[in-house]
Amino acid sequence: MTTQASIATAIFLAVYAMIVAEKIHRTVVALIGAVLVILTGVLAQEAAIEVVDFNTIGLLIGMMVIVGITRHTGIFEFLAIWSAKLVKGDPAWIMVSLATVTAVLSALLDNVTTVLLIVPVTFSIAERLRISPLPFLMAEVLASNIGGTATLIGDPPNIMIGSATGLGFMDFVIALTPAIIVIHILTMAWFRILYKQSLRCDPQWQAAVLAMDEREQIKDAVLLKKCLVIIGLTILGFVLHQALHLESATVAIAGAALLLLLTRMEPDHAFEAVEWGVIFFFVGLFVIVGALEHTGVIEMVAKAALSVTGSNVPLAGSLILWLSAIASAFVDNIPFTATMIPLIQDMGRLGGITDLNPLWWSLSLGACLGGNGTLIGASANIVVASMAEKRGLSIGFLSFTKIAFPMMIMSIIVSHIYLWLRFF
Repeated sequence: MTTQASIATAIFLAVYAMIVAEKIHRTVVALIGAVLVILTGVLAQEAAIEVVDFNTIGLLIGMMVIVGITRHTGIFEFLAIWSAKLVKGDPAWIMVSLATVTAVLSALLDNVTTVLLIVPVTFSIAERLRISPLPFLMAEVLASNIGGTATLIGDPPNIMIGSATGLGFMDFVIALTPAIIVIHILTMAWFRILYKQSLRCDPQWQAAVLAMDEREQIKDAVLLKKCLVIIGLTILGFVLHQALHLESATVAIAGAALLLLLTRMEPDHAFEAVEWGVIFFFVGLFVIVGALEHTGVIEMVAKAALSVTGSNVPLAGSLILWLSAIASAFVDNIPFTATMIPLIQDMGRLGGITDLNPLWWSLSLGACLGGNGTLIGASANIVVASMAEKRGLSIGFLSFTKIAFPMMIMSIIVSHIYLWLRFF
């Protein structure tokens, strides 16, 4: 290993360790790591800029602006109350309906934004039912990560995979949605069994939920119509972007720009919805992982992996699925995915594997669903736990893991069977 490769590896491992330790904000850690890569001469500044995937960055910013404007309409609160009334106020079915709404919205928007919008309404509904909101919250957070796995835009690992490989919106939907539907149904069935005793309440409290008026949640009907039109056009753009020879970032930015034009909202106000910490976290990671790729470290790891799996795609896919799931349960799945993408590309090049798609689906299912394993596995998990804590409900690491980890393992077993039956 060359000196530059050793420096790149040391910076990467130090950054990863500090991200896991959570003593310093992960964005700060990633940016410091990126700066060190440049200062030590591993990458020149021009080369560092070249390794940043601006398609991923653009897609994230565009969708954040669209969702940020749409949240002012009250449509998400409307959907939550509407779904609760649809099942006649029955607590067990409210849990399933809220989780299903969360899963669908996570697939079309993103999982962190979805839980930020659904959780406050969930507390209101649970308060009226006079029962603990915990079953609802656990179902919603797992559903957000499950639903986000189904599409290109639902979860950051998928955005990164799509950008690196050219796989389109419909490629993800066609390849992953069947497995996600089965996993979601099994997860909800298990939650109904697990929380059977906790989800009982007096009929009069069910009536209190039915008395809620979802139409009161719509704050701006004119803005809502504009947002729905733009969201519809943006999703259509994602569906057709390969046929139109457009990158997904172009579609998202176009949707955001058109919505800003139609609503006449001040850009400064709209851009407040962009999670700039997440954006710069990605920038830092791209530079750090780019340094590993530039110095040949990832190629060395790929050769080591090939010595275990050879060119056996089913074996390689199984290894990637389970490694991704277990790793993503305990470390952030974004840096893990950033590391795995060039590794899989090198495995394909060195091993002569012409069709890498099964390996990409293995990585997607493992990284996204693995985030359900522990409280720190995905950003949505931490967001829900902090929102619950502000309302006096503590969701600890062990209590979350005790419920979520077995369900994550179940989802990976289903994914394994699905991948073998369909792709291997």
